[in-house]
Amino acid sequence: MGGDDVRLRAVVTLAQGMAAAHAPRESWRAAAAGACRALGGSFAALSVWERELGRLRVLANVGERARDEEEFPEDEAYPVHQFPEITEFLHERWVGGGGPNAWVETAAGPAAGHAEYCHQRVAALRRRGRGCCVVAPIVMHGRAWGELYVARPAGAPVFDRADADFATVLASVVAAGIAQTERLEEARRLAFTDALTGLANRRAVDMRLDEAIERHRAEGVVVSLVVCDLNGLKRVNDTRGHAVGDRLLERFGSVLSLCGAMLPGTLAARLGGDEFCLLAVGPAADEVVRVADELCRRAGELELGEGVACGVASTEDPLGPVRSARRLFRLADAAQYRAKAVRSAKPVVAGREGPDDPVVRLADAPPPAAAERRRFRGRR
Repeated sequence: MGGDDVRLRAVVTLAQGMAAAHAPRESWRAAAAGACRALGGSFAALSVWERELGRLRVLANVGERARDEEEFPEDEAYPVHQFPEITEFLHERWVGGGGPNAWVETAAGPAAGHAEYCHQRVAALRRRGRGCCVVAPIVMHGRAWGELYVARPAGAPVFDRADADFATVLASVVAAGIAQTERLEEARRLAFTDALTGLANRRAVDMRLDEAIERHRAEGVVVSLVVCDLNGLKRVNDTRGHAVGDRLLERFGSVLSLCGAMLPGTLAARLGGDEFCLLAVGPAADEVVRVADELCRRAGELELGEGVACGVASTEDPLGPVRSARRLFRLADAAQYRAKAVRSAKPVVAGREGPDDPVVRLADAPPPAAAERRRFRGRR
């Protein structure tokens, strides 16, 4: 019972480690590390089968890594045709009966009962100074997903049948943890993504901007907002239908994304309706204005619509203290409002018209008694 208790605790620890992960990489690391500890290994890897490419791609390597093994490799992958046992598993021959059980390989050659499994794994074990490994298939939703691999160094006790059976159990726990992580990632993606354009949504901007303003206050990092209204959307909707209007929104979203990519790390978002923005953290204000100018030019070339009214506000410009996300939003919105009022084909930039800048005055004016013109002015 003592050994059973130890293994039960190892299963619980593995499950808890994956449940505590906040991102896929953390989940992959927790899965590999937990299995490595549970099986008394010195190294472990988690890999996924990329069906469309016919290869097994390594997601995470943990433990005593060889020189050619990175923790989160970008391009470590193996064609499945080089591994007969992977091919057999991926063809899902186990579906008709029994389960996808783990197996053991040794540097001396294949384990008993698997004479056909003499190939790349043995060579890899020898090359990396390992004595044996146990390979456990991972199955999700009834289909092959990938594998869990745990190795021991040369000279250590070889994995036995009981270890392989336990690895099969661990692989099922890993599968459940990965499925949960994928569900959470999908929910997170949906919560922070605009369904029509695929850009970030208002919620994502709010969160990122709050974090950026904190960095600005603590470190002085430059934070800039480009806010724009897509002109002519109502006319398109009224005269050509909402399906055509949606196409205009999608096309402008692509232009916004393209321009945002000119500034490293910039978030491109649709705030709602015909309102869009770029949030840049780090680039100089002049670079942001240059990109905003390019955005206006490209928007003016769209077949549908009538260009954009674009406003820019940056903490690098003379705006006075920017202590809140709300104030930077108000400044960018006021600049956009002025651009629309004067029908400017170029972005209007807050704070660049001298000490009595009209955009800054408009943004900092006391709000009217009635509801404010745009919803994000009333934010926090």
